[in-house]
Amino acid sequence: MKTIKKQSSSNQKTIKNQSKMKTSIVTTVVAFIISFTMNAQVGGWDPELNKDSNEALKSMIKKTPKLESFQNESYGYVVFPRITKAGIAIGGAMGKGIVFKNHQVVGLSKLKQASIGLQLGGQQYSEIIFFENEESFEKFTNGKLKFDAQASAVALNKGASIDVAYQNGVAVFTMTKGGLMYEASIGGQHFKYEAKEKL
Repeated sequence: MKTIKKQSSSNQKTIKNQSKMKTSIVTTVVAFIISFTMNAQVGGWDPELNKDSNEALKSMIKKTPKLESFQNESYGYVVFPRITKAGIAIGGAMGKGIVFKNHQVVGLSKLKQASIGLQLGGQQYSEIIFFENEESFEKFTNGKLKFDAQASAVALNKGASIDVAYQNGVAVFTMTKGGLMYEASIGGQHFKYEAKEKL
């Protein structure tokens, strides 16, 4: 009888600890998203971000030289040198990038993403989005570009094939900087654009 009571007490403690852990995780993710929202309101031109974006682009092209054809032929593109993504079951991501048109800097973009699904861990990666034409570029700059849940990017890893067609006027490539994440979908990403002259 005493053994049964001890087991029951032990089970209750385990359930309480699991509940506390889940609450802590949700709180962390919510704080992460709130922190991004507050940071996203801070404006101004960032020369360091410009430098980091150019370095990230060079690094991605060095890793996958065929990427240069997308750069040369696209109407425009945006480079996010560092996107931070974290979560367990519920996740979020944030990042800032530089927007180019005709290979000239035209503005700044802020990315945010919230996702629910199979995911575990944290990750930092670079992301570049190429726009096939003026229509897709303007959709982005007008804040109307949002990736649906099934959207995915081409991961630039060893042996990766980038011979992909544009989908809905955009082609997306990512390169991991570090960390581990079991789910790396870009679904739910949406963007805010600010023209350089307005910063």
